[in-house]
Amino acid sequence: METDNTDIPKNIAPPETVVEIEHLKKSFGQNHVLKDINIQIARGENLVVLGKSGSGKSVLIKCMLGLIENDHGKLVLLGDDISKLNNTGLNLLRKKVGFLFQSGALYDSMTVRENLAFPLRDSYDIPKKEKTRLIEEALNNVGLDDTIDKMPAELSGGMRKRLGLARTLILKPEIMLYDEPTTGLDPITSKEISELILAIQKKHNTTSIIITHDISCARITADRMLVFKEGYIEAEGTFSQLEKSKDLWVRSFFE
Repeated sequence: METDNTDIPKNIAPPETVVEIEHLKKSFGQNHVLKDINIQIARGENLVVLGKSGSGKSVLIKCMLGLIENDHGKLVLLGDDISKLNNTGLNLLRKKVGFLFQSGALYDSMTVRENLAFPLRDSYDIPKKEKTRLIEEALNNVGLDDTIDKMPAELSGGMRKRLGLARTLILKPEIMLYDEPTTGLDPITSKEISELILAIQKKHNTTSIIITHDISCARITADRMLVFKEGYIEAEGTFSQLEKSKDLWVRSFFE
């Protein structure tokens, strides 16, 4: 795809690349899930990934977290090559990368306050008063200030999702990975979560990969979109570009 750069001022530096993926491949036996994936993501960019179940979307983010070892290719996050990091290095990198699970992955036996304090458990150098401030700030970011002493079971599905997001944000990650952030939510709550993802991007200049089947979520959050098909990137562009694609298979996601 050609890009016309004639109108870009010469004194403006190109955006910083924080994710570089080159020729990424991953198979499970004879099941070749990722066949040749190449992606670059700029700091502060929201990248939405679409694709049918089994197309490799979730495997991609697990490889990015080092939870699954890729078979081939280069995967660089924030300047670190995943394949060259030991366990200590991986753990340090993971503190800079937030991951919102589909379920929110909350501890039902803990209060909201205790759930948010959990990621800070190893931060012995942070005074108790500062931890309290971080917890209150995280809840404020997702509009849940009045839930601090409640149990997760007392919260709605949308509130639990927001709480999961608050717990992820408490470590102020530079990169956010969202795995189906609006799954199981009603349309109004889905819209609230999508707008919250956008607000977090703008407030913290967070770089995000958003895996979703929810076209409304993609419309709200995406700066750029990829469509996965059988282990490859089938299409790339903005929401409006892909919505008008001449490829009927790509356009079917938007219909």
